[in-house]
This record gives sequence, structure tokens and C-alpha cells, in this order.
Amino acid sequence: MILDRRRLLSAALAGGAGAAVGMSGRLLAQGDEHIAAAQWALIFGPEKAFAEALDLLSAHGRPDVAPAMILALRYTRAPAAPIVAALEDVTGARAGPDWFDWMLWQEAHPEVTPHPSYPLFKRELMLQIDPAFDNFLKPEYMARDRMHIRLEEITWGGVRKDGIPSLDNPNLVTAEAASYLKDDDLIFGVAINGDVRAYPLRIMGWHEMFNEVIGGVPVALAYCTLCGSGILFETQLPGRPAPFVFGSSGFLYRSNKLMFDRETHSLWNQFTGKPVMGPLWNSGIELRQRPVVITRWDAWRKDNPDTRVLSLQTGHRRDYGSGVVYNDYFASDDLMFPTAVDQRLHKQKDYVFGLRVQGGAKAWPLEAFIDRRVINDEVAGLPVVLIGDAKTRTVRAYARGDAQQFSAAAGGALKDANGQTWRVGEESLTGPGGLSHARMAGHIAYWFAWNGYLGGFAELYEG
Repeated sequence: MILDRRRLLSAALAGGAGAAVGMSGRLLAQGDEHIAAAQWALIFGPEKAFAEALDLLSAHGRPDVAPAMILALRYTRAPAAPIVAALEDVTGARAGPDWFDWMLWQEAHPEVTPHPSYPLFKRELMLQIDPAFDNFLKPEYMARDRMHIRLEEITWGGVRKDGIPSLDNPNLVTAEAASYLKDDDLIFGVAINGDVRAYPLRIMGWHEMFNEVIGGVPVALAYCTLCGSGILFETQLPGRPAPFVFGSSGFLYRSNKLMFDRETHSLWNQFTGKPVMGPLWNSGIELRQRPVVITRWDAWRKDNPDTRVLSLQTGHRRDYGSGVVYNDYFASDDLMFPTAVDQRLHKQKDYVFGLRVQGGAKAWPLEAFIDRRVINDEVAGLPVVLIGDAKTRTVRAYARGDAQQFSAAAGGALKDANGQTWRVGEESLTGPGGLSHARMAGHIAYWFAWNGYLGGFAELYEG
């Protein structure tokens, strides 16, 4: 059925997108105007325009319109079944009845290139949610050959730009003054050059990012609650006049937050510390990781009595109570947003501890620490020793020179093969005669995130 594209667009706008007349005009300027208008009608059109749009897209007969229809599945007020039927027509696939299923299909089919009208269609739709998304979705940033991720897989996470506000140089209090914390509250523990800090997960879950200077080193903790990973990055790079300062964009990629830097508004992959879209997309930058640990507050305070602690006075009104933020998500085995997961070895939300080094990476399932506290292993040929507690998601990793073998000793210490005691510190493992082994930068994550981003590159501990 060949439709009058102007009539179709007018009907779509009359159905509730009247404020979008200007942007729809810009969509039409891209050519293939009837396809652009039909995409818009799927979301904003009245019943007749919706039906005509589906007929047109089905008659188009090519899968390049599938990304727009998948996007419409999430945002339209119309029934999903007719869109799914049209998707089946143009793709020949039977993915499932809803947006989640078709997003998984889309992830599995990178050979499907969206129709040329798709980038501006998606841009203008996202600007209806938050005009500040213009910072990230400028047309020149959205070309397929100028991104390290697929535009069609970028999803809105349910908040606007900075809707999850970062904590920038937040207020800190002494351990004694942090009376709001319970003994079993989990914290992110950081120690750099003797400067020791604790950042409770019950607060960080609401903010997912801090920008700080710790021990003279500018750092940012990027906490993706959806993938269970808090990663500490150095933010001062050689040759740059100032450290990067990061925030949360409001967008996700394969259930992982896309953070952004406030200098260039490039989008960065939180898991890899690399820019993936925007002015820095091809800069070759990769942020260096620093060690961070998750542990109980009582254990951290006992070992680090001089620690400073994130204050409840954040400047924001949130319920910072224990077990409040993301409680239902953390208690569930399900993901909130779609991404493909290889669950042959582990369930998608099993925790692992990951290390990345020059030339390789490796993950250790937390369950490996249920019956043992110390694991001697290696990653990319580098001998390492890991000390862990599965109950509290606590793992610290250290280099072990000359492949020394360590075992657990009393009081949380280690002993080597000669029976000599080594003290476990936040920055190093210290032994007799002033010998020491450096702490290594690793982090906890859900299996789906680690496997999704590093599965083809990383080893997996099978001991």
C-alpha cells in the first residue's frame, strides 16, 4: 500500500506530537520521507495512522526498519501485537511478544543496519524525554562509523541527564561521627597514599558516581547498580590540563550505564573506562583502574580506624536507609534491561571478581571463596594471590613475586611457604624484612556484565 506521506505525518502529529512539528520536518529532510513519517506515527499517531504506518513498513519488506519498530514497542501506547507481527514480516524472525525479546534479537543481529532515517528519529524521540540529551545525540556523533557501540542498542534508563546525580567532592565525616551506619552495611573502601575513605553502598546506590581527590590522586568511582560493579578510575590523564569529571547520562548499553565527562560530553562505557561516542570516541583513551573493595562497615572500621566516611549530608533528598535503594533488583535473579547472557557456566547475576592486566583478564566466581579464604593463581602469566569472603563480596588481590604460595593465617594475615607472616593492607601485602607486594586493581561485577564485555578475552577460574 503506497501512502501519502504528508497525510500520514499530519495524522501522526494530530495524534499527540504537535509540539514536534519542527523536528519532524528535520526528519523528513533526510530522504525516504515516508519511512520517517511512518516511524513517528507508530508512537504518536492515532489509530488509523498507526495502522497505515505498519502497513507501509511491512510493505517496505526490509529489516532496516526493524530498529525503529523495536523502539516503538517500548514507547507506543498502541498494542504490541501488530508491531510484533510487522517485525516478523520484515525480519522473518520469531523473537517473542515484547520489547525485551526484540532487543535481544537486535543484539544478536549486528548485520542489520538501521534505515538512514533512524538516527534522527531516535534523537528526536529522546529529546522529547529530555532536551539535555542533545549533549550526547548530536547528529555528527551518531554516524555508524563514528561510534564504538550500536546506536540501536542504546536504551533510555528511565532518568534524565544527571537524574542520578554524581557526588563531587562530597562531605566526609570521621568514623565516630558516622553513627548512621550499621555494622553489616556494605561500603566501598578506598585507600590511596594513606588517605582512607569509606563510601556506603546505601548512599552510592542513589548517586552511582563520585568525583574526588584521594591521597592527592583525582579519581571517580563509577558504580553501575544494574551490573553490580563499582570501578575506581584515575581521572587525570597525561597531557590534559584538568581531571575528567563524570556524571550519569541517563542512557544504558546492554544493561550497563553510559557515563559522560563534563568537558566534552562524550559517552563512556562504565565497565571499560573507554569513550564510545562523542568527541572522544576515537581518542584511544582508557582510564587506569585503582583498587577498591566492598566490605562490611565494622570490618573496615576495625582495620582502618582513621577512615573518613561519606556524610549523609549530600545535598540531595534521598532515603539512604539500609537495604532501600534497588532492593527489589538486587533480590531478584532477573535483569531490568535486556542483554544477551551466556548462562552455561554461571547464572546472569552471580557475582565474580575480575582483574584486568596488560595482555589479559580473569574472573573468579565469588562462590570460589565459600570454602577458602585464599587463592593462589595467575592472570596472563602474572602470579597473584586473592583473599576473599563470599558473604560480603569482599576480595582483595595482590601480586605474588616469584610465584610465592600463601595460605590463611590467624587474625586475617597470610603466611608464606616458609611459615613467615604477611600483613594484609589496603595498598600492599607486607612481609618480613620490609618485603611487599602491591595491591592490584580489581572489582566485583555480575557475571552477565563481565562475560558480556570481556567474555571473549578473559579467563575464568575453574578451581
